[in-house]
Amino acid sequence: MFEFAGKVAVITGAASGFGRAFADKGAALGMKLVLADIDEAALVRAVGELRAVGADAIGVRTDVACGEEVEALAQAALDAFGRVHLLFNNAGVGALGYLWECSANDWSWVLGVNVMGVAHGVRVFTPIMLRQNEPAHIVNTASVAGLLSPSAMGIYNASKHAVVSLTETLYHDLRQTGAPVGCSLLCPAYAPTGIADSERARPAGLYNAAPPSESRRAADRQLQRAVQSGRKSAADIAALTFDAVRDGRFYIITHSAILEAVKLRHADIEERRLPTDPMSLRRDA
Repeated sequence: MFEFAGKVAVITGAASGFGRAFADKGAALGMKLVLADIDEAALVRAVGELRAVGADAIGVRTDVACGEEVEALAQAALDAFGRVHLLFNNAGVGALGYLWECSANDWSWVLGVNVMGVAHGVRVFTPIMLRQNEPAHIVNTASVAGLLSPSAMGIYNASKHAVVSLTETLYHDLRQTGAPVGCSLLCPAYAPTGIADSERARPAGLYNAAPPSESRRAADRQLQRAVQSGRKSAADIAALTFDAVRDGRFYIITHSAILEAVKLRHADIEERRLPTDPMSLRRDA
């Protein structure tokens, strides 16, 4: 059973959404916090608010798509607290629309954050945890989009499927070492977070010159409605995630209603039939 009090948590995407909820929960459990986010102003506010309630927290402005910045984040954590026990590879962004209407910049941005951000976190922090030779844990934030393939979400789907496979492989790799380091895969469905407004974090060099396509505008409107209608809050999902870490569970499925669509996808594969639209089974979760 993982113990949280007095341990050190590093959280990417920590200034809002799930990341901020992880920080709030970690603080409530007596953890020392290293918060990372690309939005420096929001990060400063988050650190200040957490310190105001007694948390031992620092902030490190980090673009997780840049390996050198993730390395600097790890060094800052070690300089401040000497250890890292819990890592949330949580930062994520999304670009929507039909696949053929998505730009090279869309691909570079989303895969850079969602895939390479996780890869850099695993690459940089896992050796630190292994050298410590004490209980430690990594949580990678994927999505139900890593288990399904809804229309007009192709880049996001691909990035989250990559996180699912990466994390399942990480689990097997860690088991091979015999070290006391575990990992979990978080696959949330819709919840009121900032993912629908992630364009605000797109680097200037990856802006699109062309206006958004109709498919993107329609998908954006649908995502905004879905996110705002989510019945589980970021705090609810943080609580579920910390429970899973404490108990050593790997799959964190926050909305059980999506499992019907997951089973249907697997049946499509097993029976070699045409893919079923996962949204055809959508229910409020």
